[in-house]
Formats: sequence, C-alpha cells, structure tokens
Amino acid sequence: MHHGIKKLLLLGTGHAHLQVLTRLAQNRPADLDVTVLTPYPHHTLSGMVPGLVAGRYSAEDCQIPLEPLVKAAGARWVQGRCTALDAARQTVVVSPTSKGQAVPSELPYHLLSVDTGAVFDRTRLEADMPGASTHALMVHPVEVFATLWPQVMERAVNRPLSIAVVGAGAAGLELLFAAEQCLRLHGAAGARFTLITGGTEPAADHPRGVQRRVLRRLKALGITVLRDTCVGMDHGVVRLGGGSELACDLPLLAIGTHAPAWLPGSGLALCEAGHVLVNDRQQSTSHPNVFAAGDVATRADAPHPRSGVHALRAGPTLAANLLAAHEGSALKPHHPPKNTLSLLSCGAGHAIASWGPLHAEGAWAWAWKDRMDRTFVAKYTVTVG
Repeated sequence: MHHGIKKLLLLGTGHAHLQVLTRLAQNRPADLDVTVLTPYPHHTLSGMVPGLVAGRYSAEDCQIPLEPLVKAAGARWVQGRCTALDAARQTVVVSPTSKGQAVPSELPYHLLSVDTGAVFDRTRLEADMPGASTHALMVHPVEVFATLWPQVMERAVNRPLSIAVVGAGAAGLELLFAAEQCLRLHGAAGARFTLITGGTEPAADHPRGVQRRVLRRLKALGITVLRDTCVGMDHGVVRLGGGSELACDLPLLAIGTHAPAWLPGSGLALCEAGHVLVNDRQQSTSHPNVFAAGDVATRADAPHPRSGVHALRAGPTLAANLLAAHEGSALKPHHPPKNTLSLLSCGAGHAIASWGPLHAEGAWAWAWKDRMDRTFVAKYTVTVG
C-alpha cells in the first residue's frame, strides 16, 4: 500500500519507454505523476537510419513525435539532458538543450526508469581514439546523425569522397552499404569506401554463413576491408593500429557505444562496462526503485547483446513492473529470447536475414524489414486532433 502522489521519472525514450508510455496511455493510475526527460522532440528509429542514408526514407519517415505520445500518457515532458543522477537522494540533475531554455535544475522521483539509448562518451572516446570526437561523424545519437547526413551529400555531389567506416558490426555494415549505394547513385563518380573492422572479421557477431554473405557483398561493391584497429584521427587521416595511415575525407564512427558519463557517480550498481546492472525484472540490483532497459542496462543473470530487438522485448515487462512497483505488488521476470531475427540491410532493396544458424538474403528480406520498421513507427505515432 502507498499514500499520496508518487513520482515516476522516465529518463530517455528508447524502445522500451515507448511501450511504457503506450501502457500508461491505456491505464495510468490517478496517483502516479509521470515526467519524461529527453533532449529530442522525437524518437528516431535507428533501424531506419540506413534507409535514410540510402535515400529511401525521409527524416520524418523515421521519426516518432514524442509530445503527442507523452500527452496521451498523461505525462509531463521536460526537454533536457541528464547530467547527474543521485540514487541516494532520488534526484536527477537536468541541463537545457539550448541557451535560454528554462528547465528544472533537478527532478525528484520515487520510481526511476532509465532507457536513454546508445551514446558515445566523448572523454572515453578521445582516450581510446584521439581526434575522433572532432573529425568523425558518429552514428550515435541517431537524432544528430540524421540531421548531419544531408551535409555529407552536399559535398558528395560536387566531388568524389573517400569514406572510411570504423566498426564492422551490424550498425557499421548497414551504414557502409547505404552510403555506398547513395553516393554511387547520387554523388560524383569515383567515391571510395573502406571498412575498418577493429581487427575482427566483418559481422563477427553473426553466424559464419552471414559473414560469408557480407564478405561477398563487400567484394562485389569494391569496398576495401582493413582488418585493423583505428587508434586516432586527424584532419583527412585515420591512424591505424598497425602503424599506417589511411587518407579519407570522412570517417564514419559506428563502434560499440558507451554507458552515459553520469552513471559512475550515481551510486547504482554497474557492470564492468559501466551500464546499470539489473535483475530479471529489469530492476537495479542495488536500488529496487530504479529500473533500466535497452543499451543502458546489463542483465546480471543473463547478459545479452545490446540491440533494439532485446530492448523492444523488455518493454512490456518493464511497463508492467513499473506499475506493479507503484502499487506494491509482485514483479514478473523477463525472459530474453534465445534467438532473435536479424535483418541486415545491404542498401535499400536488399538484406540478409538470419535466425540462429539459418540465413538467407534477397529483396524479400529488405521488404520484410521495411514493413516491420514502418509498422513500428506507425504503431507509436499518436494522431493529433
């Protein structure tokens, strides 16, 4: 049992929090005051960004407007950034997203849920890869990347560009294939592309059959693959771990992301990489009134890859457990799936599909991915009026 109004703070609007807001829109307890803190007015679906780069989608196609969704949930939206979290005091420190913007300096909470999505910690990035935060175009946050890509195309129309993608996971590969397709069709002739894998094989976290398909695709497109690490950048140059330098006009950074810089001082239990350590109920292992999902969280009992699929699957359990925690009732566990569907786009119109050890590719796979992504955006887009 509880008495009086309780404050629920949703920090970020990742995949799981979209589902929390939808659940609240259906049934929000009258004694639950909900605030959403996020710096952007929309959620950009990261899986559609390669299609944006390839020229198949507009920015609006990839965006879910947040204000109507927040209003439908009966929540308050604060457009700002979290700069500190004090789990003992149950407060979040807020900074504005632009000069002159009025935001509360602190937001208190009784219940906190964190789903801030993928980020780069520029301090850590500079320590590992000096010059990257200045010279590279980073794929995260995707909201910023989506606004900057048109500037790349303005340059590409006038002269052939040399582009190096750092990172050979799904994000880097999809970005590389999409950029190659777009510049081949709409840029000046002669653009060159290089993939810097970090010393591993491309798509190393996928089955071997998918890796072979990716390598065939890279070879067919004439993309250079360097199985080396990036150790720094200067203007027009990427420095490699083997001691050589690669001249390029634009490095695109799609390596693994970091935990937010404000987490280490929060007092929350964290994993070695700095993400919030949660149990099978998506609940902090150190603070039972704090929950987390998506890229910012690590399951203590069953670690799994950081992907939109896993964040999406955790959403219903997170929503149910936040309401259960408010009511003082029992929480339920979330069981991550053993296998998830992977649809790796190779430019608009072609994708590689895999499920466990099974894999295939073709235009049908891209059409499947396109349909799923468009359905997701439509599902969470609240019509005003």
